[in-house]
Amino acid sequence: MIHTVTPHHRWQIIKSGFRYAILLIAFAFFAFPIFWIATTSLKLPEEYTTSPPIYIPQAPHLNHYTRGLGSQEGLRALRDSVIVSVGTTALTLSLGASAAYSMARFRTGGHHFSFWVLSQRMMPPIAIVLPVFLLYRQVQLIDTYVGLILLYTVFNLPLGIWMLRSYIIEVPVEVEESALVDGATRFQVLRHITVPLAAAGLSATMVFIFIFSWTEFLFALILTRTGVLTLPVLISRFFGTQSFEWGVAAALSVVATVPVVILGLLIRRHFVRGLTMGAVKQ
Repeated sequence: MIHTVTPHHRWQIIKSGFRYAILLIAFAFFAFPIFWIATTSLKLPEEYTTSPPIYIPQAPHLNHYTRGLGSQEGLRALRDSVIVSVGTTALTLSLGASAAYSMARFRTGGHHFSFWVLSQRMMPPIAIVLPVFLLYRQVQLIDTYVGLILLYTVFNLPLGIWMLRSYIIEVPVEVEESALVDGATRFQVLRHITVPLAAAGLSATMVFIFIFSWTEFLFALILTRTGVLTLPVLISRFFGTQSFEWGVAAALSVVATVPVVILGLLIRRHFVRGLTMGAVKQ
């Protein structure tokens, strides 16, 4: 039996092939920098600037990782990044959950208030870094964990509130009303009912805040000296005016990227959902 391909089916095949080709090109476009950094971290110094470029190291080694993480400075940068990112995430979620619950259940601020809150996240950091530096110098928060955590919290709180509000709206109000009838307070309802039921949204928001704090560079560069050192700032130090240590910088970049990729893969299903729900639900 001979199956004929109709013009419609032929057009569908062409469209599917074109769609997959576009996706493949987009994947290669975004994946190539990661591939290049990963291979550079394994290359010998003389392989960095060869022409034509060497994509696969001829003699891969881990010396750059040993130098980057084996030093006291590298371990301190990793520790400080964890402290600042975890502290920011915990504080942002604690404050954001209460604010998001108020906006979701009591319409605090009106119909469009949530979008106004989100718009505060759009302020470019470069626009306020100088006033923040002058203020921090007066209150002695320069080069401290507290200074970075507070500033990161202020910048990430709008996004945290907006995302958490979207998830809290999905929690059935009847469950909370039943608990209130049984004598629970609003805080108890939030802590023991709403937050557990919105755990998926809480996890997605937590990862977003952690990533933004983990990768932040400008504030960490301007507001720290020697007491606090984050990974992005340490990586920048390997690019001097006289020499560029590409291998060590690439190795530390890989180390900084791994937690972000792992966390993103763990909750990838909640990423788009958390960002888009607030745009359609009121």
